Amino acid sequence: MSTRLRKIILGVGLCLTIAGFLILGILSFLRPSPGRTNFLILGIAGENHEGSDLTDTLIFVSVDNQTGKTLLLSLPRDIWITPLRTKLNSLYHYQGLEETKKYVGEILGQKIDYGLVIDFNLFTKIVDSLGGVTVEVERSFDDYKYPLAGKENDLCGGDKEYKCRYEHVHFEAGTQVMDGATALKYVRSRHAEGDEGTDFARSQRQQRMIMAIKRKIFTPQIIFNPRKLIGLWQLINSNIKTDIPQEKYDDLLKIALKLRKNNFRTEVLNNGFLINPPTSKAKYDNQWVLVPKSGDWQEVQEHVKDLIDKL
Repeated sequence: MSTRLRKIILGVGLCLTIAGFLILGILSFLRPSPGRTNFLILGIAGENHEGSDLTDTLIFVSVDNQTGKTLLLSLPRDIWITPLRTKLNSLYHYQGLEETKKYVGEILGQKIDYGLVIDFNLFTKIVDSLGGVTVEVERSFDDYKYPLAGKENDLCGGDKEYKCRYEHVHFEAGTQVMDGATALKYVRSRHAEGDEGTDFARSQRQQRMIMAIKRKIFTPQIIFNPRKLIGLWQLINSNIKTDIPQEKYDDLLKIALKLRKNNFRTEVLNNGFLINPPTSKAKYDNQWVLVPKSGDWQEVQEHVKDLIDKL
C-alpha cells in the first residue's frame, strides 16, 4: 500500500471518528434527563370576559422526559376544595398559581413541576397563527346559550330571558378545519343539548383540540419553517403566564422534541370516581359540587399512578 493511500485512509478514518463524536455529542445534548415532568394547564377567560380569572379548563399533563409518552388528564371545575370552601375553578382566582398547583397535586398524589395559564385571546391567536387546525368532531351539537363577550350585563331591553347575551353555535359531526374563533367556541361551549352539554364532554373536546394543535405544529409546513416557529414562540412567550424559569427552557425543548410521536393518552376524571352530593349549606354553601366517591382522594391517586405506570 502506498504512503499516499495510507494517508488518505487515515484522513477519512479521522474524519469519521470526529463526525461520530460530534453526532454522539449532539444526541447527548438533545437527550433529556430521566424521569417525568408534570404540568398543570389552566385556561381562563382573560380580560373583557365575565369571570376573567376563573379556570374553565384544568388539565394535568405528565410527560416521560425520554420517551415523550404523555398523559393528559382533565379535571372537572366543580371539584370541592374543603379547606378553602370553594370549587377547583376558583382556586387560581383566590390563591394564585402556586397554591392551585399545590391543591391539585394533593388531589392527584403527584408533584406538579410547572403551571401554565392561557387565556381565550392567546388560544385563538395560537390557532390562527398555525393557519387553523383540523379537528374530528365526535357528535353534532347545538348550544343556544353561548355567551357573547361584553354582553354579560346587557339588560336586553327588558327581555327576561336575556337572549341578547347569547348566540347559537352549531357543530356537525366529522372532520372540520377551525380557525381560532371557531375553535374557542368548540372547546368552551357548556350548554349544548344532549351528551355534549356535560363538563366531561367539554373536557374531551378540549383534549381533542390540544391534540389537533400538537399535530399541526409537527407538520412540515410548521416544524420546518423557522419564521413560523419563531413567531409562534414569540406569541406564546409574550402572552402566557407561567412559573417555568428561563434556565429550564433548554431542558423543556428537549422534552418537546419527543412529543412528535403519537404517545398520548387522554383521560377525564369522571363520575367513576366523583359524586355530586346533596346540596348542603353547611358543607358546600349550597353549591353544585363534586367530591370523591370513596370519601377521600386515595382512590383517585392510585388511579392516576396506574395511568402513568401504564404509559
